[in-house]
Amino acid sequence: MTAEAEAVAAQTGFDYVVVAGAGGGPLAANLAAAGMRVLLLGAGGAEESDNYLVPAFHADASEDPVQRWDYFVRHYADEARHQRDSKLVPVRGILYPRAGAVGGCTAHHALITVYPYNRDWDRIAEETGDDSWRSPAMRQYFERLERCMYRPRPKKPPGNRLLAALLRRLPLLGGQYRNGSRHGFGGWLPTALADPRLIVQDKQLLKVIASAAEEELAGFLGRPLSPLEGLGSFVDPNDWRVQTESLQGLWQISVSTANGRRSAARERVEAVHASHPDRLVLRTNARAARVVLDGSGAAVGVDYLDQPHAYRADPQSGLGPGPHPGPGPGPGPGGEPGRPAPPVLRRVLASREVILAAGAFNTPQLLMLSGIGPPAELRRHGIPLRVGLEGVGANLQDRYEVGVVSRMDREFPVIKDCSFHAPGPGTEPDRCYRAWRRGEGLYTTNLAVLGITRKSRPELDAPDLFIFGGPFDFRGYYPGYSHDLTRHRDRFTWAVLKSRTHNTGGRVLLRSGDPRDTPLVNFHYFTEGTDQDGLDLEAMADAVEFVRGMNRRAGSVILGELWPGEEVRDRDDVRRFVQDEAWGHHASCTCRMGPAGDPSAVVDSRFRVRGVDRLRIVDASVFPRIPGFFIATPIYMISEKTSDEILGDGARTGPAAGSAAPRTRRLSRTRRARHTHRSARQTPPRSSRTTHTPRTDQDPTQGVPLWARNDAIPGSQARGTAPPSPGASTPGSPSTSTGASAGTDWPSSRVC
Repeated sequence: MTAEAEAVAAQTGFDYVVVAGAGGGPLAANLAAAGMRVLLLGAGGAEESDNYLVPAFHADASEDPVQRWDYFVRHYADEARHQRDSKLVPVRGILYPRAGAVGGCTAHHALITVYPYNRDWDRIAEETGDDSWRSPAMRQYFERLERCMYRPRPKKPPGNRLLAALLRRLPLLGGQYRNGSRHGFGGWLPTALADPRLIVQDKQLLKVIASAAEEELAGFLGRPLSPLEGLGSFVDPNDWRVQTESLQGLWQISVSTANGRRSAARERVEAVHASHPDRLVLRTNARAARVVLDGSGAAVGVDYLDQPHAYRADPQSGLGPGPHPGPGPGPGPGGEPGRPAPPVLRRVLASREVILAAGAFNTPQLLMLSGIGPPAELRRHGIPLRVGLEGVGANLQDRYEVGVVSRMDREFPVIKDCSFHAPGPGTEPDRCYRAWRRGEGLYTTNLAVLGITRKSRPELDAPDLFIFGGPFDFRGYYPGYSHDLTRHRDRFTWAVLKSRTHNTGGRVLLRSGDPRDTPLVNFHYFTEGTDQDGLDLEAMADAVEFVRGMNRRAGSVILGELWPGEEVRDRDDVRRFVQDEAWGHHASCTCRMGPAGDPSAVVDSRFRVRGVDRLRIVDASVFPRIPGFFIATPIYMISEKTSDEILGDGARTGPAAGSAAPRTRRLSRTRRARHTHRSARQTPPRSSRTTHTPRTDQDPTQGVPLWARNDAIPGSQARGTAPPSPGASTPGSPSTSTGASAGTDWPSSRVC
């Protein structure tokens, strides 16, 4: 039976439906904490394991079959260039790890928490004409979400205003009452600084590595390092002074951990779910298939596939990335041998808005499957056009990364007896794991010793290179890389990350009209894309030579370079190495933000999809350019910003008729940013304002032609239950959900 043959019965009772990821989880939590009723949909499960919890196991987490999603992408359309990458998996492509788990890719990322430079936010404000994106205002969102564990919290000033002002002005005492660093101390994301001594535990070796880095950076700058640039007393990369002065220098690396355990979007979701289980309904194993649009083109809900491992990036799906017009292998519940049961198609409606946070690959895929996107691409797959937006799937960007791997003259003593893998059943945990259970030791870190920020060209307004080192062998992502990372105990890698990349030529296209298939992803690296001047390539080649300079200064402690190796000698060799072997892990910008009249813009500065009422996007896809070095922190920040935008809209418009409950209470901590943002907001045109459906106890798509509803999903089976009768239990609650998922109503998941 297909969805064409049987209407989809809709579940109601939610103010917002969020297709979740790194940004969707905290946003849903904020809305629920403010009194809204929210359904968080995710395609993965909710399993928790040591690979998730232990910071040092982040590589294993990315290859854990319980939560991993394997994308295989192209870096080049040119086949000869494509074939030169040593990481290439024949027929499939280059592995791009994603996570089908609670919090999306924050379930496996390396936990690095580095604030973007102010210029990144100011540029968005200039491009959109929206001053609420200015850096002073954006810093307040970081302060709101952070719980800094490594700086003293400013003392609360006395109630007397004159005395408080006097205390703040005193030269020595005043610093105890001022928050000059502009860190946050009461947020949901704990941050800590990794101690390099804990990772290396060889004082002489650490001294050599750090001294070589300082000397090489001083040589590049042509002067001695200032106290704020060296690895001395000032080592905090997230201090406000670093941002305002755009400092180059050496830093300890800030990570999001609490008591030595991973802390990310999942923990925020769990905390609010525990406090408000009636408001935050969490549904796993629910693969979003399309956004439901009513006859006027407004978003009113989401259709999803109710089946574990439905997405073909999941290694447990039993199928490759697609397309798969016929049945897959193996029996399934209710299916014939060799023919798995078709996924169940369900529908859930939102009385206020639908919010997509599915990430740079899946959000454009979901829009196109819903009839929102480039008309030619939709025609290619026979998908009826609802809203033509050429920018959907375009403008794909990423960081470039390469590793320079050296063999040291000794094994690092701290890792000698540690496996860097979770203990198997019946095996004795190693000493590092036993220490981790006490909240101590090497496994509480991500193994990064220190970081260096540097400009690739002196005229730049902020550093665009982040170079970090650690006792591992990291050459990029390929199947099995997590086991090679620490196989040898005498390896040290300087990993080079290039931010502010010039190439915007990547593209996400549909593989098919089946929501279970992964999209086609091609980044069109370097000059194959839009960086015709080769600025990114030259910057990366410079960085490799900079690292080699550090290694030469380290002297005899380094026995030799293993990667790229001694055979890569001159500048042309280095360029060729970078072109062939670079990788990325921060895909972004495929539904870019822009001003009215920008034909490539998909959302406005308040995250609203153009031409579609009641639909927003809150993930890495909305950025015009990738802000900062590491994408998790900016995503968390826009999640907080969107909370203000949405709750402000709700307060202005009031509840929709028939909504779950009339609520307008705002998040308590938004008051700090409210005046700054309100003064800068522009009143949107009436056609783009958030609207509401007349009622939520009926399907707004009833009476809409089948082509407009676009209900048919290849191989799916439509099921559901009628809306509850008056007086029934609250729909969608964990115990009484109508049309509830066969999976668990628990923290939702998606890829980042």
